Amino acid sequence: MVKTAEPEIASQTFGDPAHPSMLLIMGAMASMLWWPEAFCRKLAGKGLFVIRYDNRDTGRSTKYAPGEPPYTFDDMADDAIRVLDDHGIAKAHVVGMSMGGMIAQLVALKHPSLVISLTAISTSPMGTDTSHLPGMTEAYMKHSAEGAKVDWSDRDQMVDFIVKDAQAIAGTAHPFDKKRTRAFVEQDYDRSGGFLSATNHFQLKSGEDRGNVHELKVPLLVIHGTEDPIFPVEHGAALAEAVAGARLVRIEGGGHELHPDDWAVIVDAIVAHSQAR
Repeated sequence: MVKTAEPEIASQTFGDPAHPSMLLIMGAMASMLWWPEAFCRKLAGKGLFVIRYDNRDTGRSTKYAPGEPPYTFDDMADDAIRVLDDHGIAKAHVVGMSMGGMIAQLVALKHPSLVISLTAISTSPMGTDTSHLPGMTEAYMKHSAEGAKVDWSDRDQMVDFIVKDAQAIAGTAHPFDKKRTRAFVEQDYDRSGGFLSATNHFQLKSGEDRGNVHELKVPLLVIHGTEDPIFPVEHGAALAEAVAGARLVRIEGGGHELHPDDWAVIVDAIVAHSQAR
């Protein structure tokens, strides 16, 4: 447990601390477990010191009463820096997924000297107009609306909904393993003590000026599924186009996910990007 004055941020490391460091930042409502341990160990096996952590209101990190979180998006970016500080890391490769990809962009904009390289997975460009890009698919919006009917304090209802959500954001390239997903969501729920506080992530406000992704000076890799229903692949393409020298890796048939069958492609792309720096 990483203990700071406020909040407390739980983190876990993999690999040799003497190797280049890589910080993984997960998305909305998702604890560090959504960076699977086997995925982290694959990165560590490629010569990286990997750190994953629970964002505020997830996992074993500090939680707040649901409804009006007493922190901003910028505070979550500062949490990432505090995790690095706690582990005595001066610079790191940073990888963010979904909302975590936006946090990662903000970290790189606010602290470019601390970020060796940036990888953004299944996310959207920050600080720039994205109104011309396609939004969530109708099917996903319909599913998401069902969340209003769920008792978020009820374990069975919550687990059922998150499993359905995982299926709704999955791509078509690989079969969806409902049994494995349910076992994982139950593990995450029990470790976190529930998901109710995590809904605060949807109430977050910006603090100071977030900056514009066009100002990003850190080497950028974008990884995006071609069938992402939350941020269609055009968002990943726009992010890559906004930053000079950025590269886009498309996961054909991939959704808003880290599917095990795609790990080889994803890990190889991330490692090659980091080694080039």
